[in-house]
Amino acid sequence: MELSDHVNKPFFSGLIMQVINKYKKHLAIIGVIATLAAIIFSAPYFIKPLYKSTVILYPTASNSISKVLLSDNPGNSKDILEFGEDEQTEQMLQVLNSNKIRDRIIDKYSLLEHYRIKKNSEYKMTTLYKRYEENFRFRRTEYMAVKITVYDENPQLAADMANNVGELIDSTINEMQKEIARRAFAIVEAEYLSLKEEVQQKEDSLTVLREFGVHDYESQSEMFNRQLAIEMAKGNREGVKRLEQKLEVLAKYGGAYVSLRDALEHDKKQLSEIKAKYEEAKVDATENLPHKFVVSSAYKAERKSYPIRWLIVVITLFSVLFLALIVFGFIKVFGDSIHVDLKKKLK
Repeated sequence: MELSDHVNKPFFSGLIMQVINKYKKHLAIIGVIATLAAIIFSAPYFIKPLYKSTVILYPTASNSISKVLLSDNPGNSKDILEFGEDEQTEQMLQVLNSNKIRDRIIDKYSLLEHYRIKKNSEYKMTTLYKRYEENFRFRRTEYMAVKITVYDENPQLAADMANNVGELIDSTINEMQKEIARRAFAIVEAEYLSLKEEVQQKEDSLTVLREFGVHDYESQSEMFNRQLAIEMAKGNREGVKRLEQKLEVLAKYGGAYVSLRDALEHDKKQLSEIKAKYEEAKVDATENLPHKFVVSSAYKAERKSYPIRWLIVVITLFSVLFLALIVFGFIKVFGDSIHVDLKKKLK
């Protein structure tokens, strides 16, 4: 009998039923053993149960306090109470996956000891980070929210860590923003104080010129010249002399007065603009606002999420029975030919 004859026999039409009928006792024993093994090895002694806690957040639409609260720019239409969109959601996910939050959680909850990782292990940090990535998961939901999921053997600890991760978003983003905001504020503050001092110096100089009698060069000059013509027509020498003295003062200090007055007006406009930027930069550097809306906080789970023992038992049972059917099928198909070939060789 050729090998191809056996291979070409119908497999699905009748062979499986033949195998089941012939080896039903064997399959039953294998099924019972597989079920018991799955139940035993999925027990807490072998697989530590994990409890799941979840936090759901929405990012805010804007991260700048001054632009939302102080800016008069009509193009800035974002509301402080508005939920963020794709960009803000992706930014929050990047922050959640940063080592800034990871390291603070590891330190606060002593995860190296909690995960029972040996301190003298050569790759202890690699193992720790891997366990962290397995137990801390961050993803975007279909409604553009951010979902934080934490697994742990201790249900209360899982809830605490999940809530803590959500709380760390604000402080982490604030730390990153404040580093830049403080530098920007220092630059604006220096420019503002410098210009403010220049304005004060020019105002002081104008005060001195006013003490000399120069109050408004153009109007005074016009008035004095008109009055001078009148006094000269009258022949009033004393009046003409007094007016000529006043005109000499105007001629001496008038140019400086006009230059200072015009420069002061320009500087005051600049000072007003820089002061607005100074106030905005000061708010950004010193004040904080939340960067998230908490939709759902984590709570202590009452039932474990992993492992799902019934699922492990079912998958193990079907996998073992399927493998057993394949093995018994091969024995059924090829067993007779192998037996005949061995008899021929022995003869």
